[in-house]
Amino acid sequence: MADEIAIKVEDVGKIFRLPHEKNVSIKSAVINFYSRKRTFEKQQVLKDVSFEVKKGEFFGIVGRNGSGKSTLLKMLAGIYSPSKGGIQINGKLTPFIELGVGFNPELTGRENVYLNGALLGFNRKEMATLYDEIVEFAELDRFMDQKLKNYSSGMQVRLAFSIAIRARSEILLLDEVLAVGDAIFQKKCYDYFKQLKKDKRTVVFVSHDSSALLEYCNKGILLEKGQVLHRGTIEMIVNEYSDLLNEHEEQTPTTSKSGNKKRWGTGEAKVIGAKVMGTISGKEKMIFNDEDQEIVVRVLYKANKAVPAPAFGITVLDAEGQRVFTSNTMWSKVSTKNLSPGGETEVIWSIPNAFNTGTFSISPAISDPSGTKILDWLEDATMFKVRKKVKSLSYINVEHRIEIL
Repeated sequence: MADEIAIKVEDVGKIFRLPHEKNVSIKSAVINFYSRKRTFEKQQVLKDVSFEVKKGEFFGIVGRNGSGKSTLLKMLAGIYSPSKGGIQINGKLTPFIELGVGFNPELTGRENVYLNGALLGFNRKEMATLYDEIVEFAELDRFMDQKLKNYSSGMQVRLAFSIAIRARSEILLLDEVLAVGDAIFQKKCYDYFKQLKKDKRTVVFVSHDSSALLEYCNKGILLEKGQVLHRGTIEMIVNEYSDLLNEHEEQTPTTSKSGNKKRWGTGEAKVIGAKVMGTISGKEKMIFNDEDQEIVVRVLYKANKAVPAPAFGITVLDAEGQRVFTSNTMWSKVSTKNLSPGGETEVIWSIPNAFNTGTFSISPAISDPSGTKILDWLEDATMFKVRKKVKSLSYINVEHRIEIL
């Protein structure tokens, strides 16, 4: 069994000491160095982290920002040492997390190819045979005789990645920042990931992209506040990560535009309030990730004077202000009752969750029966968020079937 393990992490912890004193000059640095009152604050970044990666696995490390992913990856790469516990690596490891380390900005792209290749263990003759392939992959043929300091950051990372993937190693550490550049180069990166999986190379992959994790990884861990919250199949890890994000967002006060509501209309009636729920009789809900669960919008209206059979409506807009859904009682041919002065009525919309992942605001309105005179229109009365596991780049994202005959 031991021969099957590529990486073994046992009860690893990492503590950083943060000095309270700040050195703004050489004099203050010397004084603080000899001072007996120097104090430090301990920051526990990782605590009791344990997991194993078998040879040939594509292993995902998932977690929110600040959960300790980068620190763990640097410890696997040997950049940091554990404060406690141990890490065992069985095989030659190449980290793709600090791309471009060793590049010299005063040298040309061509010279940096040979320099970086030497750091990866290639001799000049080997790099000469790989040079054309590296340049073609990086799509930088016209720029190779320019100094690296004139490259954009994206061009530098592309060149570094193109060199690094030629490294001869059994274990690879991949950070999601590798998907750089335009769509064509990103496709090359992910095609490379597919080849790694096909070749059964051992890979540790850090990413927030649920779709990429599900496509490439077999197993993984979920980090939260420096500890392993869950370990298991990547499907389970992605689901737990989604639940963690939803729980965090539910508990975090939103800073939506609802604090600066704009409204217009004659004022003969008003939108009193609006709320979003999972069911008609349930509690308020902000996060939706189930395709089979309707999004229920309840809006309360009040008349300031007599209003004969008004029309009620809502508009749902995405984060960019694009209208993605509109409904009103007039179009749907739903009969409404006359409102007397001071009278209130509540209208309920039950909407299938066809929305794509994103944040959406709801603007309710009330008008005369023909819809030509707006009595009240309240912008951004409330909001909801959709988090779906299946990736889509369109306005709608619904469960569907695909059959190949």
